[in-house]
Amino acid sequence: MTPVDLAELLRATAAKVLVERGADPSVLPAEVTVERPRNPEHGDYATNVAMQVAKKAGMNPRELAGLLADALSAADGIEVAEVAGPGFLNIRLAAEAQSAIIETVLAAGHGYGAAQALAGKNINLEFVSANPTGPIHLGGTRWAAVGDALGRILVAQGAQVTREYYFNDNGAQIDRFANSLTAAATGAPTPDDGYAGAYISEIVDTIVAANPGAAELPADERHELFRREGVELMFGRIKASLHDFGTDFDVYFNESSLFASGEVERAVAELKASGKLYEKDGAWWIASTEYGDDKDRVVIKSDGNSAYIAGDIAYFHNKRARGFNLCIYMLGADHHGYIGRLKAAAAAFGDDPDTVEVLIGQMVNLVKDGVPVRMSKRAGTVITLEDLVDLIGVDAARYSLVRSSVNTSIDIDLDLWTKQDSVNPVYYVQYAHARTCRIIENSAAFDFASVAPDFAAMTADREGELMRTLGEYPRVVAMAAQLREPHRVVRYLEDLAGVYHPFQSDDDMRVLPKGDEPLTPRHAARLELVKATRQVLRNGLTLLGVGAPERM
Repeated sequence: MTPVDLAELLRATAAKVLVERGADPSVLPAEVTVERPRNPEHGDYATNVAMQVAKKAGMNPRELAGLLADALSAADGIEVAEVAGPGFLNIRLAAEAQSAIIETVLAAGHGYGAAQALAGKNINLEFVSANPTGPIHLGGTRWAAVGDALGRILVAQGAQVTREYYFNDNGAQIDRFANSLTAAATGAPTPDDGYAGAYISEIVDTIVAANPGAAELPADERHELFRREGVELMFGRIKASLHDFGTDFDVYFNESSLFASGEVERAVAELKASGKLYEKDGAWWIASTEYGDDKDRVVIKSDGNSAYIAGDIAYFHNKRARGFNLCIYMLGADHHGYIGRLKAAAAAFGDDPDTVEVLIGQMVNLVKDGVPVRMSKRAGTVITLEDLVDLIGVDAARYSLVRSSVNTSIDIDLDLWTKQDSVNPVYYVQYAHARTCRIIENSAAFDFASVAPDFAAMTADREGELMRTLGEYPRVVAMAAQLREPHRVVRYLEDLAGVYHPFQSDDDMRVLPKGDEPLTPRHAARLELVKATRQVLRNGLTLLGVGAPERM
């Protein structure tokens, strides 16, 4: 019995008890909360549902909890239910009900943890979207890991997800990039507002090799050549870096296409016609303060030119026209103002502002020997995706970046993430998976096919704790999707590894017979428990885009 199964049983039982007492069952929450007590002596699970609804039902919490305990104790799969404190209910599952989790996991396989809670959601998930003016820095790398993991988690909950990269190939930053390239090509100093680093020289060399005499072209022609080909080469490098990092996109959307196609003008004209923009001081404004922005934003400047937000508005309009009913934007720490303006754009087009969700990611710092690492060989300034991967590898990089809430800044300690022992969190989890694989591999030396597993015999605390932890996985994935927090899966995997390692190391929990010890049904049951643990570890690591090695 999983926590979800138990929660459903609790709700049904509580509804029946309330009806029998002449109370309205609608006072019950849509989902009854079931938690694992910190102290195992208090049972396998606990709930405060009696305390939540007793007053609404006109009953004393302990009285209601007692009635629930009596009803639950008679239910299949419940060993005992007891009242504690002012109205808590502690529940201990029968061994056969608890072990049913193993069969559930193995029957579902790779699908264990998946659900349909987000079925019908067509989600546009935009992340990274770094300007093609240099390699991806650590902040963008964090989004590459978190965004990809979030996309996998949303799909696991039934959503249709399109991963999109907004390719900013329009504006002043691209001009500064082109100026930096032409300066390097002609031997001039890097402009004060330009870009430096080895990658600039590498791109220039590639362009000149393909276009002999490029540096001697007239200024306008030279600028356009280095702009066009430089952006193409830089973005090609970005895509290759992301692919090597395990992050690929379904759509690469060019910002310039919104202007070239006239979509910006049409979107602005639609909002003017509907009265959703207002005119002041010769400019056209959108009332983004109504949605949390610190000030209203100019959409069309007084000189008639489009402000930057005009492209954002047209881009949202384009997404909705493509059929997305939820648009998630994953933006950097300096983009808080975008929350209000994007929600304002949604409302202006007649959509629920919550059609837009904006996730803001905080800074990432690299630390070595307790000292921040700031310089990059490639970029000359900030640390890049490639730098991080070179230092700790793809798996550790992805895992470390997803491990914490994006609302918090993180320090990646190179001394920690390069260790090949249990101090390193990703090693700790991957090693748990490798240990399960080794036991399963070694089990081939025994005739397990001749022994039927006796799941009811697994009554030891370590066995029960491991089974209950496996049962938590679907709820963790559902919550990670609902709250857009992939780090919940990471922390769960560490909890699972923390339960599994002591289980396997305990001589009393041997899965394989030792010496002349006979093969028993309990050995067979434990082997199935190990197989289920391997499956859940693999499923969770896959959601994170992290490898599940069979040997370490």
